[in-house]
Amino acid sequence: MSTRVLIIAGEASGDAQGARLAAAMSNIDPSLHLYGMGGDKMRRAGVRTLVDAADLSIMGLSEVIGGLGRALGAYRMFKRELRSSLPPDLLVLVDFPEFNLALARIARRSGVPVVYYVSPQVWAWRRGRVRILSRRVDRMLVIFPFETEIYRQHGVDVHFVGHPLAEEVAASRTAEETRRMHGLSGPRPLVALLPGSRGGEVRQMLPVMLETARLMVGKADFVVAKAPGLEDGLVGPMVEESGLDIAIVEDDTYDLLAASDVAAVTSGTATVECALLGTPMVVAYRMSAISFAVARMLVKVPFIAMPNIILNEEVVPELIQSRATAENLQAALEGYIEDPERREAVSRRLAGVGRALVRGGAAEKAARLALEAIA
Repeated sequence: MSTRVLIIAGEASGDAQGARLAAAMSNIDPSLHLYGMGGDKMRRAGVRTLVDAADLSIMGLSEVIGGLGRALGAYRMFKRELRSSLPPDLLVLVDFPEFNLALARIARRSGVPVVYYVSPQVWAWRRGRVRILSRRVDRMLVIFPFETEIYRQHGVDVHFVGHPLAEEVAASRTAEETRRMHGLSGPRPLVALLPGSRGGEVRQMLPVMLETARLMVGKADFVVAKAPGLEDGLVGPMVEESGLDIAIVEDDTYDLLAASDVAAVTSGTATVECALLGTPMVVAYRMSAISFAVARMLVKVPFIAMPNIILNEEVVPELIQSRATAENLQAALEGYIEDPERREAVSRRLAGVGRALVRGGAAEKAARLALEAIA
């Protein structure tokens, strides 16, 4: 009987990371049976998804309530799988901590080895989770170098494998070719808008970004980079209702960012992608009032943008909650547009993100370390 690996990933970034890992594991052992929760990328990588991660895509604490029924249903199904007479040989968890930490507890009690790939942001908030992870996880595979010491202090078997994006993010065309391809080859500076990969993020941030574009009519051209997996009928109608002439581009984010003079980005994986491409950015983020109130009490780091955290300084501006207004975003973007030397200086500084994250063969290292955990 083939080795059965249960992989659980949530949200678009987790789906991408899970897909890279699954493909690398299959290359090592083509007989593996990979199944679990993920999205289109994991399915293309050969994972049989029993639950689509898009059904559990949530944002912040208050938004959990709306998707609680779906999350509980998925949790109960995987709990039954872990407790069945034929449990998986290995449980691989990819980020998504609220859901995955609960499954790790069931797996540990059922004797199923647990590997956690892409650490919850314990360094930012809820450091008590490190102790929970140390009790429930057999091996941590982290993608940021500063995470290793946190886990080692608690006796966790932790390995920094490098960030897969650092090896993959690159433009495939020249800036001019990309602009011509999408009808964006006008004389004005180009601003890419990345409103997020989750519906809640887009509903919060895209209206602010579109209002910024309205304030900057005639000063710059704008394009929306639509994240894969977003629900149909979300981005298009919002752009149409704005009355602005703004293109929407999907599945070409890397080339689009490389072709843009500057980007407005909702905090998340996209900030790392921007940094790796050397694109100056403004990070803007809003969440519900309840989520923000809780975050203010718990967050222990001075920045939210990963490039700033990695470089330990505010290289790119952060506009959080009440500061994430169209007027503030306009001022920050125009600060870049009107100062080419500043754009160049920020781009050079962002090159440090790639140097910190590249280790070569990240997904392959992670796959081998994961499979080693099988008893």
